[in-house]
Amino acid sequence: MRQRPWPYPSDLSDARWELLEPILSAWRAERRGKGLDIGRPPERDLRRIMDAALYVDRTGIPWRYLPHDFAPWETVYGYFAAWQKDGVFEQLNGLLRRLVREAEGRDAEPTACVLDAQSVKTSANVPAPGQGIDAGKKIAGRKRHIGVDTLGLLLAVLVTAASVSDNVGGIHLLSNIAAAHPRITKACADTGYRNKAIDHGARLGIGVEVLHRDPTRKGFKVIPRRWVVERTFGWLMHHRRLARDYEAHPHRSEAMIHLAMIDLMSRRLTRESTPNRRDS
Repeated sequence: MRQRPWPYPSDLSDARWELLEPILSAWRAERRGKGLDIGRPPERDLRRIMDAALYVDRTGIPWRYLPHDFAPWETVYGYFAAWQKDGVFEQLNGLLRRLVREAEGRDAEPTACVLDAQSVKTSANVPAPGQGIDAGKKIAGRKRHIGVDTLGLLLAVLVTAASVSDNVGGIHLLSNIAAAHPRITKACADTGYRNKAIDHGARLGIGVEVLHRDPTRKGFKVIPRRWVVERTFGWLMHHRRLARDYEAHPHRSEAMIHLAMIDLMSRRLTRESTPNRRDS
């Protein structure tokens, strides 16, 4: 592979790579033990593969348009798909979230979360059966259901057709959050989450509080605690691959969201700036 004369802004610094390397190296060692290493021959540099995946996530280009100084796009996508299937992105997200929380003086595991959903348009390559229409927002495409901690860090994500209600998505999120984060006992959500989600949360030991806007206030008004998850959606929008949904499969969309949060949290831990479209 030809060495680049200068790094791309999305590339991992040495400090950021040190955070990710143990999990990626452990993944490779496990696959070698099973005779499944997709990097032979030749063996690929995992750091450069991650750089390429971050480049796609940040710039929004199609996989086939990867610059030639990266590995062939088929190889990079093969690693991306394998990491998604093997839960590597979720492992990295969990590790970095715990490190960020500890750096902020919080317990590693949260006790409260915030739920919300975002409908986005899809590209032409997304199969029609995987899409739907969000009647409330008049958007045809997919919906991203996310749960975050009180710092806005991702706990769970579910990508569905836009026609799936917040309530249904919330039920799935609450189940996933309860299984992975047993210390969580409270969740905040907007009025899209109704009795079924509230009752489901109660069965899981999570009290779901629905936050209402003040009907007497006109114009935009920040709702306490709700702004946390709305800010997270704003962070995700700095990654052009997430400006709309380009992935043929919903689980690949979830992986792109995890990758964006890995990018954000690793920069936060190493105190590196995050270049975005407003900087150009």
